[in-house]
Amino acid sequence: MTLGLRKNLIEELERYFISKKMSHFEPVINAIGTIPRHRFIPIGFESAAYEINPVLIDSDQTMSSPLTVALQTYFLNVQPQDKILEIGTGSGYQASVLSRMAKEIYTLERHRILHEKSSQIFRELKLNNIHTFLKDGFEGLPNRAPFNKIIITCAAPEVPQNLVKQLAPNGIMLVPLDNSDGSQTMIRILKSADESLYEESLGNYNFVPMLKGIQPD
Repeated sequence: MTLGLRKNLIEELERYFISKKMSHFEPVINAIGTIPRHRFIPIGFESAAYEINPVLIDSDQTMSSPLTVALQTYFLNVQPQDKILEIGTGSGYQASVLSRMAKEIYTLERHRILHEKSSQIFRELKLNNIHTFLKDGFEGLPNRAPFNKIIITCAAPEVPQNLVKQLAPNGIMLVPLDNSDGSQTMIRILKSADESLYEESLGNYNFVPMLKGIQPD
């Protein structure tokens, strides 16, 4: 059943990219097609996993809509040799998709239950290039920096400068930012070879807030 649902999802995502006249999206679609999304949500909600909607998970968090995952992955311009830092492991689905496209994924989660559950799923799916950490995302992972790409899957009050420092020259960072009116805007930060920064807006999204500290749950 889930294979058919996954196929339908892939076709829906493909239609979206084509309708927006977005090119070179095939690697993203192919990666999503290899990941059993239903494995990242509670048993009994398999069909919900393949709908274009977010799904509630533990610790009052959400697994982003598959369209949001596809778009963030697309905007990140993932390359096969990339070393990627993800802030906010959540269910683990986004990291799993990235793992099919990049060399190494380092993912940080502040909720212990989400960290433990996602780590277990990664082991079961044999996604051995994903490295998990129970850690405050604002700190990043300076001892493993620099990273070619950094993706933040929760809404930050401002661009975390600790993470900008951990981005390699010619790197890309995606961060949803809170706006004063309560909305959120996806920002893509490009760091040039001379480490100057360029920001561009990629539209409005809806993420859970990026918070400090570790939650033992």
